[in-house]
Amino acid sequence: MAGGEARQRLAARRQALQQRSTELRERLAMHGAALAPAMDWADRAREGWRWMRAHPWVPVAGAAVLLLRRPRLVWRGVWWAWRGWRLWQRYAIWLDALGVRPGRRVPGVGGRAGRA
Repeated sequence: MAGGEARQRLAARRQALQQRSTELRERLAMHGAALAPAMDWADRAREGWRWMRAHPWVPVAGAAVLLLRRPRLVWRGVWWAWRGWRLWQRYAIWLDALGVRPGRRVPGVGGRAGRA
């Protein structure tokens, strides 16, 4: 009889766990629905990036048209990009001096440590 009671307890426990699992799945689906717009946007952005990589001539042609139609605008953008890059370099030197430069690799951690 002790074996029958253990089976009943196990069956009851299994049923309770299955019910809890069903409830958790429903809650996850409900909470996940709130993230659907953000995930849709991320999927569209990723697909757009893939399309651009498959058709690299599109941004090149756009830049060429922009250069021909509005050369001053292009040179102004290049100038601002150059200033931004120089500012980032100065910022990186300052952060490096503080020892907090973002993206710095630590020797021996991750990457290809131990390869000859």
